[in-house]
Amino acid sequence: MPQLIEETNVLSWTDDLDERTTAQAARTAQMPFVKGHLALMPDAHLGLGSTIGSVIPTEGAIMPAAVGVDIGCGMIAVETSLKAGDLPDNLHDLLSRIEKTVPAGVGRGHGSSPAGEAWYREHDNESVAENQLGQRATRQFGTLGSGNHFVEVCLDVDDSVWIVLHSGSRGVGNLLAQRHIAAARADMKRRFIDLPDPDLAYVVEGTPEFAEYIRDLMWAQEYALANREQMMDVVLIEVQAAAGGAVCRERRRINCHHNYTAKEHHQGRSLWITRKGAIRARRGDYGVIPGSMGTNSYIVKGLGNPAAYESSAHGAGRAMSRTKAKKRFDAEGLAALMEGKTWLDQRAEALVDEDPRAYKDIHRVMAQQADLVEIEVELTQILNYKGT
Repeated sequence: MPQLIEETNVLSWTDDLDERTTAQAARTAQMPFVKGHLALMPDAHLGLGSTIGSVIPTEGAIMPAAVGVDIGCGMIAVETSLKAGDLPDNLHDLLSRIEKTVPAGVGRGHGSSPAGEAWYREHDNESVAENQLGQRATRQFGTLGSGNHFVEVCLDVDDSVWIVLHSGSRGVGNLLAQRHIAAARADMKRRFIDLPDPDLAYVVEGTPEFAEYIRDLMWAQEYALANREQMMDVVLIEVQAAAGGAVCRERRRINCHHNYTAKEHHQGRSLWITRKGAIRARRGDYGVIPGSMGTNSYIVKGLGNPAAYESSAHGAGRAMSRTKAKKRFDAEGLAALMEGKTWLDQRAEALVDEDPRAYKDIHRVMAQQADLVEIEVELTQILNYKGT
């Protein structure tokens, strides 16, 4: 059950919080345009801009740094008609095929992307054009990125094959976000507004700055959603090829953001709900909650809990920084945890910061949010692909 953190306006679904994370969430919750409490999900941890795993209800203003730089980052999952027996025993060829068709890593893109060019023609954006980001948007359309972004092939308890993918708005979303974060900070200085944290700089509804931010935010969210769709379509083709004669039919597809803002109705009023590392979990909403590398993921159905603004956790959540993980863990330890799975084992050294021990226990996270979502499907990964 959630607890109101003492002397704050923060309602938390976890007791696994350090002082810095609690203080960061409390500072955000104190902003005058935050209406109601700030909700902290069970995967909450310190973030850039705002606490990852937070749901922030605001009226009349939005903090661009609270949304963050990977606008529209989220998950997509597809249940296929394939069974485990339809796939080859050795999945390394499939991993290589996915790596060739879905570029991954910092700044990686396609040499040319007809799909990206087609999408961009239908979704032109003034800011993207003015800042000469169109080429980046088209070339990185259908690419994965780095960090904790991934493609996985998974099995459910009935041995049905699922594809699960995590990515966002790539470089173009990052640059748009950075532009608006810098502009909001500069505006605070011009107006002599003293903030407890520069990351709390905000744009006010009804102003040109707000309208420009919302325009770019919504564009980047659409780009991230379409980017995941494009990658999923490509990966499904490769899975079909790997399955030989078996037909790979798509049974259902779930695509959800976990870094975004949307106008919603809560507490009898119209509010901007910023979910920073949280998914929407209205009653009946389907969502995808991944564990860490090497651990299970979940397909969930929302319970519509009003205290959480109809939200839930977005994943396991980091238990330590990447820097700390690189110092504490090594390639051999990661390889031991990934035994039995197909992954980029030859590049283990570059993936140490993604060691499962650097994340919270996904089973505990799911137990702590039993009042937010119900688990429909538990997935076990058999193939993992990440950018290095």
